[in-house]
Amino acid sequence: MIHSFNSGDGNNPSAGLIFDSAGNLYGTTISGGIIGFGVVFKLKPNSDGTWTERSLHSFANHPAAFPFAGVIFDAAGNLYGTTVNSSPVDGGTVFKMTPNLNGSWAFSVLHLFHGNPALHPFGGLVRDKAGNLYGTTADCASGTGCQGVVYEVTP
Repeated sequence: MIHSFNSGDGNNPSAGLIFDSAGNLYGTTISGGIIGFGVVFKLKPNSDGTWTERSLHSFANHPAAFPFAGVIFDAAGNLYGTTVNSSPVDGGTVFKMTPNLNGSWAFSVLHLFHGNPALHPFGGLVRDKAGNLYGTTADCASGTGCQGVVYEVTP
């Protein structure tokens, strides 16, 4: 076992993990964290074989909540991911996290799903060579006849 979550640092990690070039692991938990709406975390290997967990972002319902999918990196070391809920319309988000020089991470929403037509991006993201992000949603606004979409976001 590398790490056991305790609610305060996250609950229910169900998505895949990703390594950075230094051998650190990054991932998400669906719930838990400071407010209970999930976290983005980092696991750093120690020289004695243990790992140290650090929460990089704890989600609140505003502007984003419940990251069901994992995160991906770009060439500059930024992390990208999705959440299935968001405020004010509970449609979900595509987010970006940028590392700061002091070791903290800046969180920003790149896209807020308003249900016109797409909602709830449960899946993860892929990135093309130009840096565009692609993903899928599991739902659409009622009355649209849509049963989900494939989308593109340009950061």
